[in-house]
Amino acid sequence: MKEYTTVINNFLRYVKIDTQSREEFSDKVPSTDKQRDLAKMLYQELKDMGASEVRYEQEHSYVYAVIPSNMEKEVPAIGFIAHMDTSDAVSGENVNPRIIENYDGKDIVLNEEKNIVTRVSDFPMLKDCVGKSVIVTDGNTLLGGDDKAGVAEIMAMAEYFLSHPEEKHGKICIGFTPDEEVGNGVAFFDIKGFGADFAYTVDGGELGDMSYECFHAAGARVTVHGKSVHPGYAKNIMKNAIKLSYEFISMLPEKECPECTEGYEGFYHVTDIKGAVEEATVDFIIRDHDRVKFEQRKKTFLEVAEKLNQIYGEKICEVEMKDYYHNMKEMIEKEMYIVDYAKEAMLRAGVTPKVSPIRGGTDGARLSFDGLLCPNLCTGSEGHHGRNEFACVEDMEKIVEILISLVKINTEK
Repeated sequence: MKEYTTVINNFLRYVKIDTQSREEFSDKVPSTDKQRDLAKMLYQELKDMGASEVRYEQEHSYVYAVIPSNMEKEVPAIGFIAHMDTSDAVSGENVNPRIIENYDGKDIVLNEEKNIVTRVSDFPMLKDCVGKSVIVTDGNTLLGGDDKAGVAEIMAMAEYFLSHPEEKHGKICIGFTPDEEVGNGVAFFDIKGFGADFAYTVDGGELGDMSYECFHAAGARVTVHGKSVHPGYAKNIMKNAIKLSYEFISMLPEKECPECTEGYEGFYHVTDIKGAVEEATVDFIIRDHDRVKFEQRKKTFLEVAEKLNQIYGEKICEVEMKDYYHNMKEMIEKEMYIVDYAKEAMLRAGVTPKVSPIRGGTDGARLSFDGLLCPNLCTGSEGHHGRNEFACVEDMEKIVEILISLVKINTEK
């Protein structure tokens, strides 16, 4: 096997560290202590390569570093951010990455014994990887490209500038966060201490993808109160909370769900349901790119609960709802030059920019509303949160080139 570049060697090391965050423990940050293993490794690697102001914020497991400006004139400080945790949708323990060189464009058998196959029909973006090298797993775990690909790319960019002091650049700020997957990635992020005037999260997908729009997002929990009696004598008495939960779900617009929407279309998404006859809980996320439509979705959700309460003559349904984040476009469109910088960096690297809305969230959304404008850039990894996740070697290497170009463009302006 050929020798790989810094970014790929970084990635292959980082994915072997299990850093899954956990929703059920999201009342603390980090939600899992194992995320600290990668944080401590990155802290030490940044110190070893000669970065300045390297900090491991122990309480919440953030890592910060600076590459000081080597210019006489003052230019804005640019930042790069990625998250260390991975999704808990599929195991992240004992990740076994392998590289398929000169990929032929066919379906990839990850695990023959378990019949786990990454099919091109399901992941048509694989066609763009033909002739390149593709990193996959053995089918037992996710890969961790979301967002260890971003972490590896930022680290490779940092090493480049620290080992090439002749390259002129302004202040470069680096930040690695925990718990992005459970919505707490920047809950305790030190924006002032980070020190950037603007930044980019490196947390996207295919090469060329970039975003400065995301969903408005809320979470909701419906608690359904039933009444349990002996099923043999239940007529006109029993109220089955499980069945009532499904009735609630059925009253939401049928086609406004993730599996039926794309682009700018919003949705209601059932993420968890559990309970018994006497009580059941159903968890949802509610998302839309348009703020007016987002507010209407929340209103519709509450109206469905009220309808059930009216039908059954008592407070059958109780709803808890809270906003998670908002569409960062509202903030970034005021300073579009940072999007233009990213487009120019891609073009210099021979990559066609593909500006698209994020159908999800990013640390950059909350940061943008907290005063640090932060569009999102690609990582070269795709199929996130599942066993079929993959990353493209050449695309990841190209993204490091894009990050380096971004720093240089900021220096030139």
